[in-house]
Amino acid sequence: MPMAREVAKRVFAKEFNASTLSFKESEDQFAPAYVMTPTGAKCNRVFIVGTLTEKENYGDEQDSWRARVTDPTGAFTVYASQFSPDAAQALSDIDAPSFVAVIGKPRVYKTQDGEVIVSVRPEAVLPVDAETRDQWVLDAINATADRLIALKAGTDPDAKKAEEYYHPDINEYKEMLLTAAKSLKQMEVSVVSAK
Repeated sequence: MPMAREVAKRVFAKEFNASTLSFKESEDQFAPAYVMTPTGAKCNRVFIVGTLTEKENYGDEQDSWRARVTDPTGAFTVYASQFSPDAAQALSDIDAPSFVAVIGKPRVYKTQDGEVIVSVRPEAVLPVDAETRDQWVLDAINATADRLIALKAGTDPDAKKAEEYYHPDINEYKEMLLTAAKSLKQMEVSVVSAK
């Protein structure tokens, strides 16, 4: 019986880019790899929606795309190559700027000088509309708020692991949520003023 896919977590770019903890829960070579975010999202897969602001084909012979997808808190770096041909093809077909949804695997890379770079290797990239983007922002706000509550309570094992590793500033992430919420209000204002 095939293993079920892990739920794709909704995290904002600011938190995702601050993530440096990656691990496997067993020595099995097929065990899933996780990235733990500062608020305790244990991510084997992520679901992000934002604006595709730039893309670049950096491959020599085949399509290999590097793209930036922004949300109200920052930008995700997305790399699609021959290992994800459908996602690479989708990126090549979508013009920037456009709203996109991306489901993919988080990747943590440590440079020789110790810098940690976090990116997403997409399984799928789809064009979406502004309503879908707004709904994702709302869902990500709620998911992050739930993790902040778990951090404060100290009862969830993932929250405990994040607290021990990152010692996150909860107020910083509350501010991030306010910034995201304001982006929804700005979208509403621009829609109303356009009518």
